[in-house]
Amino acid sequence: MTIMASTPSRLCLFGEHLDYHSLEVITMAIDLSFYARISKRNDGHAIIKIKDESIDTLNQDNSGNKYEIYEYDLRNPLIYENTRDYFKSCFNVIKNRGCDISCGFDITMDSEIPIGKGMCSSSTMIVVLIKGILEALDCKLKDDRMEIAQMGYEAEVTEFNEPGGKMDHMASAFGGVCHFDFADIRNPVMKRLDGLPQGGFVLFDTLRRKDTIRVLATARKPVEEAVRKLGVKSIGELSEEEIFDSGLDESLTRPSVAAIRNYKILREFLRLYNSGNLSPEKFGQMLYDHHKNLRDGLGISTNEIEEILDTAMSAGALGGKLNGTGGGGCCYIFATEDKLQSIVSAVESKGYPGRIIHTADGVSAKRGD
Repeated sequence: MTIMASTPSRLCLFGEHLDYHSLEVITMAIDLSFYARISKRNDGHAIIKIKDESIDTLNQDNSGNKYEIYEYDLRNPLIYENTRDYFKSCFNVIKNRGCDISCGFDITMDSEIPIGKGMCSSSTMIVVLIKGILEALDCKLKDDRMEIAQMGYEAEVTEFNEPGGKMDHMASAFGGVCHFDFADIRNPVMKRLDGLPQGGFVLFDTLRRKDTIRVLATARKPVEEAVRKLGVKSIGELSEEEIFDSGLDESLTRPSVAAIRNYKILREFLRLYNSGNLSPEKFGQMLYDHHKNLRDGLGISTNEIEEILDTAMSAGALGGKLNGTGGGGCCYIFATEDKLQSIVSAVESKGYPGRIIHTADGVSAKRGD
C-alpha cells in the first residue's frame, strides 16, 4: 500500500516575526504544495528521493526528474550530522512520541514551492513527511493536525535550537485562513476565519534566495533584548511611546516599534474583519503598511521586492508585502480579480515570475496502490 500525502505553503498576511514573541499571526494556506509518496519496506531502511534543490524557482517543474537521494538505517540511532538534518529529526520526533518504527520506507518527495524563498519549503517538507509516516504506521496521531504541527516545529526548530516560530507548521497543517495566538507557544490557540475581502492574490519570486536563519536571528534578538531590558514578558505589552521614552539604543528601538506597529495592524484587521467593515481597499493598504514596517523597522526588504511591489501597484494592486522572513525570497500582492492577470504581465515584464494563487486546505493523505 502507498500513502500519498500533501501539504500547502502559506502567505503570512499579518504577523511576520511576531509568533516567536508570543503574539499573533494571520495566515492563508495556498495552492502550492509539497508532496510525499510513501510505501513501507521490511529491511528497516528509509530511502528518500527528494526533488533536487537546484529546482528552486516559482513555476519551475521537475520534468527532468532530478532527485537527491538519502538513505538511513532506522534500526540504529539517528545522529545529527548538521544543523538542518531534518529527515533524521522527523524520524526521531516520531519515535519520541512512542510510534513503533520497526519497518523501513521508500519515500519520493516533490514540491511546487520555491525553495529558500520565504514560502516555508522546509517546514512543509517536514510536515508532509511526518504526516505520511504517521499514516503509513497507522499511528493514532495521524489525524491530529495540532500534534503534527507541534512535531514539525520540534523537528525543525527545537531539535536544532534554531530561532524560528511555529507559524509555518500550524498554517500548513490546518490550511485555510487562520488566526493563531501564540501566547502559549506550546498550546497555541487557532481560530479559522471564514474568508477575506473580495479580490485575489498573486505570488512573485524575486529570484533571490535568503538566509532564513540569519534573518530570523537579526529580526528576533533586538526585540528580545528590548523586552528583557524593560522587564516585560512580551513586546505586545508596550506602546510606541514607552519604547521611545525608554532610553533604549536606536538599534533596539527601531525593530521594537516596528513589531508594536505591526501588532496594532493585526488587531485592527481582526476588529474590522469581525465587524464586517473591512473593504478590499483597506485590506490592501493594511498589507502594505505592514510591509513598510518590516522594511523600515527590520530592514528585511530588498530592491527586488520593492521593484515588484511598485510595479504591481502601478498596475492596479491594492497592496502587497514581502512574505515570510524577508531578506529575499517571494512577495505577493492583493488586487481585484479583474486586475490580476495584467499585474502578472506587468511584473513578469521586469523578469520576475508570478502566479495567481488561491486558498487551500491543510495537510492530508490518502491510500492507494
